[in-house]
Amino acid sequence: MLPTAAHAAQPDGKHEASDLVPLWTKAQGRPILSPPYGQPSGYEAKVVRVPIPGRTNTTAAASLTPLQNLYGIITPNGLVFERHHGGVPDIPPEQHRLLVHGLVDRPLAFDMNDLQRFPSVSRMHFLECSGNSAGEWKAKGSTVQITHGLLSCCEWTGIPLAIVLQEAGIDPRAKWLLAEGADAAAMTRSIPMEKALDDALLVYAQNGEMLRPEQGYPLRLLLPGFEGNTNIKWLRRLKLADSPFMTREETSKYTDPMPDGTARQFTFVMEAKSVIVRPSGGQTLRGPGFVEIEGYAWSGRGRIRRVDVSVDAGRTWQEAKLQEPVLPKCLTAFRAPWRWDGAPAVLQSRAMDETGYVQPTREALIAARGLESYYHFNGIQSWQVGGNGAVENVHA
Repeated sequence: MLPTAAHAAQPDGKHEASDLVPLWTKAQGRPILSPPYGQPSGYEAKVVRVPIPGRTNTTAAASLTPLQNLYGIITPNGLVFERHHGGVPDIPPEQHRLLVHGLVDRPLAFDMNDLQRFPSVSRMHFLECSGNSAGEWKAKGSTVQITHGLLSCCEWTGIPLAIVLQEAGIDPRAKWLLAEGADAAAMTRSIPMEKALDDALLVYAQNGEMLRPEQGYPLRLLLPGFEGNTNIKWLRRLKLADSPFMTREETSKYTDPMPDGTARQFTFVMEAKSVIVRPSGGQTLRGPGFVEIEGYAWSGRGRIRRVDVSVDAGRTWQEAKLQEPVLPKCLTAFRAPWRWDGAPAVLQSRAMDETGYVQPTREALIAARGLESYYHFNGIQSWQVGGNGAVENVHA
């Protein structure tokens, strides 16, 4: 039996049906093409990206996706998180070029018309910054947008990178490639050839339209399941070589200090992770009764196999229902029924991917990695529901 809407208004028999016709039904609505590019309702004006607290520099900062306000697994283009290191360049597409050189038979330069003549594919994948949830190592974000907002999921359209590399002719000695952006930071990362020849894409469109400038217009690299900074935006150069290039972004940055004094390097894959988005921090339950727990799970290693949900800080678990489609390296929505009795509760979710990897607790992650890391936090998130219905972040 489906739960009833406990707060639905009941007719009182004192009004005629005509008395209940709202004012907007009695007036002509706005015409089409006003505005010519569709916009959300003005009543949804609070559903926006926000900057990371304390990091509002406009050229080297980030904005966060409002996961708690989204429905389904696709992030609208205007709400996809941003992360850039030297501001967003304004690149005329007819002037953009992609150079492929290094250990190749034929160095080549492609314009956008050249690239769009290659066979294209469209695939849905998540994109997550390796710094997503970084604050949870030591502190507590107030909302799921703050804790997990460096995460989005889109339908990406472009060319398999392998096709373009094969056009240039790959030297057998080539084991790595350098991807470089055309932004002011000249963002560069070394990428293993295995990944380049597997599922990497040269992307020019996102969710049915050309890339937004902040997402790399007119061309970006997409490496499904890899940490966000390797997915180079405004892509201008690919150089093949026999070893990694040891750039700034993979030596002094984007490495993981370990408790023994060493540092992990080239930790590309984003491990299995999940988060409950409703109820979550900053929200308030209206009162005891039925609540549908909703959230997202994802893994850089493939499909999500299972998500468990707990309402008692992990003492007991129930299996959540996964919403189709369940795709590799893509957000998977999950749901679980809960009847809240009005007592304090702690909500958690735990993801397992198709490799058998299980999302760790925050305590287990800290025990293995220490507290000096910044990147790759994928610990279980806890939301505490107070007796008054208010939800807040806790480290249970």
